[in-house]
Amino acid sequence: MTPRLRGPFAIPTTISAAARRFFETAPPLVERHADPDTIEQTREETRRGFAAASEAAREALTERVEEIEIGGVAVQEVVPKGYDSTRDPGNDGRAILYYFGGGYIVGSPFEDLPIAATLARGTGLRVLMPHYRLAPEHPFPAALEDAAAVYRALIERIAPEALAVAGESAGGNLALASLLRSRDAGLPLPAAVALLSPWCDLSKTGDSQRMPEGFDPTLDYDKTLRSGALAYAGARELVDPLVSPLYGDYGAGFPPTLITAGTRDLFLSSCVRLSTRMRQAGVAAELRVWEGLWHVFEFYGELPEAQSSLAEIAAFIGGRLGLDDSR
Repeated sequence: MTPRLRGPFAIPTTISAAARRFFETAPPLVERHADPDTIEQTREETRRGFAAASEAAREALTERVEEIEIGGVAVQEVVPKGYDSTRDPGNDGRAILYYFGGGYIVGSPFEDLPIAATLARGTGLRVLMPHYRLAPEHPFPAALEDAAAVYRALIERIAPEALAVAGESAGGNLALASLLRSRDAGLPLPAAVALLSPWCDLSKTGDSQRMPEGFDPTLDYDKTLRSGALAYAGARELVDPLVSPLYGDYGAGFPPTLITAGTRDLFLSSCVRLSTRMRQAGVAAELRVWEGLWHVFEFYGELPEAQSSLAEIAAFIGGRLGLDDSR
């Protein structure tokens, strides 16, 4: 098969037909700024763009999606179809705490329903997604405070060994930062951590972050990320370990961690560096890199690779939480 070109890069021929179509049809990247005057419009456009996929996931995979409150923070609770309360007995049972992505300036639990609902259905567990505050209105540490508050409240009602923490992109960053902060406060850590292409380094560092536009069809640091990184960090340096948890201190007590990325993922280098840093600190960290795929490809349910990756993540979480099987 002769590869087609997209910008300076060839479209991989070693991926599914659905993934190749994504490369062929993905719209050009548009600059995204954390401008207080236009950010609400940007958020609404983002929500509309993901609405069809989110509604389809809600309809096909969930028994209900409700708004609740945990630790003083609004949280979206995703309950899968076929939910078995004997397997997950109410508020005292197992659960997944999931932080949504969006570069810290856009996004909400609604947009992440395609991933959250698939993980809920795959494990048979509730997925809890906090509505953490966004920049530029709420720079660091607002999002981290919200993320940590929900975790702190959850482990008062759920045993740490019955809780998994997960997140994608900026949400993967929050998963890491909130656990590092919680550990330093003397709180117990969960049974497992799953990170989908975490934005764990907000600085423009690492080999893949410096690839020309088009390497990843969904992201470019200067065009789509820099403004949000600066807006979120506020007065903090971008390499502060709680802003960029790649630089955090991972000791042997940090939970087993699964990280996913793609070979065309802008954050591939960050994920490689994170997994290496964790393993060197004694963490049972595993990096799974998918051929030819881009940043958080798991969002696109039409891809067989996305379904396979989410099934593997569900199995990883299920195994660490002591489930007999996954769904």
